Amino acid sequence: MPDDKIEIENVNKPGKSERVDRGKYLAMRQALLAILPDEAPGLTVPDAKEALLPLLPDDLFPQGNTAGWWLKAVQLDLEAKGVIKRAPRKPVHLYRLATT
Repeated sequence: MPDDKIEIENVNKPGKSERVDRGKYLAMRQALLAILPDEAPGLTVPDAKEALLPLLPDDLFPQGNTAGWWLKAVQLDLEAKGVIKRAPRKPVHLYRLATT
């Protein structure tokens, strides 16, 4: 039986990790990386959420339910792993550092 959990990090809490649902994490990660540009300034978090909602599977995120929480969780994990970065401007703007 495959593990249905995945361990994620949080850029704001180095050294700590959490185990979350693998399917939802991977779906959100794929959607977020698909819509983020690969250069600054990138997209604001609300713009990113609007762009990725149509890419999420309805069986995991019916009507986009809980997408905001998962977006933040994946964002913080990918920042901790050096895959995405915040541009130095407000509000928060995100962009990809590496194609994955």
